[in-house]
Amino acid sequence: MWWRAIIAGLIVAGVSELANRLPRLGALLLTLPIVSIIAFIAIWQKEQDLAVVSKLARETLILVPLGLPFFIPMAFAERIGIGYWTAFGLGIFIASITIGLWFFLGPPPGK
Repeated sequence: MWWRAIIAGLIVAGVSELANRLPRLGALLLTLPIVSIIAFIAIWQKEQDLAVVSKLARETLILVPLGLPFFIPMAFAERIGIGYWTAFGLGIFIASITIGLWFFLGPPPGK
């Protein structure tokens, strides 16, 4: 169980170090679903149930695009003259709205 936390920490540290030197390569690594891959493997090892993995994949397929608005304020912060923490908070707020609307207006869990 602890190996997942170590892998996640190494990935975060590696991407942040790489992004300092080569932002485009850091962004590429962020777009890879490394955490999802590790989670799918861990769930499969624990459950051995394709229905559980499929349900997680469907929910992830829906929620990933709904979380993308988080990046909009960060991407344009410099152009619109807002600071890092303002852009970060605004991104969390916007993504929370899009994801929250899905949870509120979307189909009930398990459907």
